[in-house]
Amino acid sequence: MENILLIRLKAIGDVVFTLPAVIALREHFPAAKITFLTSNENAPLLRGFREVNAVIALDRAALRGGNPLKIGSEFFGLLRRVRTGRFSLVADFQGFGETAWLARITGAPQRWGNVYGPGRSWAYTRALIRDENLHPADWNLQMLAACGVKPNVIENKFSLPADALAAAKKFFTENKLDPGQPTLLIQPFTSTAQKNWPLENFVAVARHWRERGVQVIFVGGPADREPLATVRAGLFCVATGQPLLVSAGLAQLATLTLGGDSGLGHLAVAQGKRVLMLMMHKNPGACVPFQHPDWALAPETPDHIRGISVDAVLAETSRVLNPLAGNVSC
Repeated sequence: MENILLIRLKAIGDVVFTLPAVIALREHFPAAKITFLTSNENAPLLRGFREVNAVIALDRAALRGGNPLKIGSEFFGLLRRVRTGRFSLVADFQGFGETAWLARITGAPQRWGNVYGPGRSWAYTRALIRDENLHPADWNLQMLAACGVKPNVIENKFSLPADALAAAKKFFTENKLDPGQPTLLIQPFTSTAQKNWPLENFVAVARHWRERGVQVIFVGGPADREPLATVRAGLFCVATGQPLLVSAGLAQLATLTLGGDSGLGHLAVAQGKRVLMLMMHKNPGACVPFQHPDWALAPETPDHIRGISVDAVLAETSRVLNPLAGNVSC
């Protein structure tokens, strides 16, 4: 039986972008045991990867901290797991220096890697230089294809765990929301400030749709609680600090997810849900919604996200919400 290790440490969206490749590997190796090595914070995501049998969660914060005991415990624990795993194949979807070393240390006879330059090719038996004009999900598929793994059909399907969906439904009930009614989920913040569309613009869009009977939920992480205080004061429903998979459940129940280039948006796409992603540009290689580049909106002047107008966003959201807003029941 094939024993396969996949590596992608960060970030949320990039882990989601490995999903089509993971599905392709399962199709090619139906009896394999597939283990996924990722960072602690991304480990919950793997519950929605049906093709993955086991997860190795790496505490990168402990490795980078100043406590020698924690560093030693985490480092040697990781080495033990990758060495004793007896992997026959390692596929490194990250290609960083640390992941190249991990791939090499496994001792697997087959080691495939996506790398940024030839300098790290030594760690792999097959190394493919990244094509910056490809979507990251296509990078991963291209690496597999170069090694003989070609899917019959490219699939991008995330399976939300039942308990996460139940928690999302509970959130709807507690906030007097109806999952059967049109709902706009807004995630206004991304991991990078320069990628953020102005918060006041999101609020303007939210007001427009609330006036037309559409339910609106603003969602964010724990750090977004204070920035979203003014939104809560405007009597909008705000969900901050929810577990990642519960936020994914909110996206599953919503009619449309609106936001920037964020992991939650890409997770919604992998659940087959409609999104509108506001991006700095749509150049080749941009992280547009996978297989749905028309679900992204960018300014005429690249890298100036403030150039996207509220009217432009209203026009795009109307394509999804207008047909439903007229059927809202009171």
